[in-house]
Amino acid sequence: MNTEEGWNTLEKTEIRIERIGLDGANLTELAKVVADVLGLPHDEVLVIDARDDLLALDVLRRSIDAYQLVGKRDAMLQAIGKLHGVTVSEKTDLCAEGMFGWLAFDEVEGRAALDRSAEMLREIDAKIRKRAVVFPTGNEVVAGQIVDTNTPLIRARLEREGYVVDERPPLPDVLDTIQGALSNAAHDEGYGLVVTTGGVGAETKDCTIEAMLGVDPQASTPYLCRFEKGHGRHAKDGVRIGVAQAGTALLLSLPGPNDEVELGLEAAIEHLNAQAAPEVVAEAVARVLRERLSEKMTSWHAP
Repeated sequence: MNTEEGWNTLEKTEIRIERIGLDGANLTELAKVVADVLGLPHDEVLVIDARDDLLALDVLRRSIDAYQLVGKRDAMLQAIGKLHGVTVSEKTDLCAEGMFGWLAFDEVEGRAALDRSAEMLREIDAKIRKRAVVFPTGNEVVAGQIVDTNTPLIRARLEREGYVVDERPPLPDVLDTIQGALSNAAHDEGYGLVVTTGGVGAETKDCTIEAMLGVDPQASTPYLCRFEKGHGRHAKDGVRIGVAQAGTALLLSLPGPNDEVELGLEAAIEHLNAQAAPEVVAEAVARVLRERLSEKMTSWHAP
């Protein structure tokens, strides 16, 4: 999978140069030359083995732009062959796996292949972004005491935006259960959007936001309102919604009331279409829900 920084190396970062002659070579300078050919900082390329006629280097990168690798085999061998104490002959060869295998490709053919691969990945990414799953939460929903009206609403609205939406059975108010469901959907099941409803309140049973933070500790969880912790049923200091990024998915945790789900989802969709950052989506959702709560409070206290 490609990332904003390049293509994932999948931990295959070793470059082996076989049948090379070494006699008093400066391995530090050799690593720098290889880094220059690859267009990388000097401290990201290290020699990890040098014995007999084998030289092994490691690139300290989790991702890299494949275009800066393709067709660089000959340039790399020529560059290190100019160093003192290094002998490169017709028998010298470069071996690498994963992304670094592109070094040995013909540059023109390799770039054409990369263009095709990049287009395929863009298509796959676009399809993943439009795959959604909805998880209602709450013991009362699981027990059938109340009807889940949120999932049909969310499904219908997302389908109008071109999403393919899966519905899942309600999840009980159990931290590990919710966290496991979110993690699987984000990391293993290829969803681009995971929506939960309920469990964002300040009572002991409410644990959806904590489950989201277990999947992504950097999740954005703005408050809708705050309470005095320990006062009445308020075991926590307020009500929050959450937006996180994990695996292939954006995670969106909305409240339980149907009108708040509709309002929050509408605010989220505008920013989802723009592929906004989680914190931007979270604040947009929180802002409209704060306004709705304020309206409700005014209505409740009206004479």
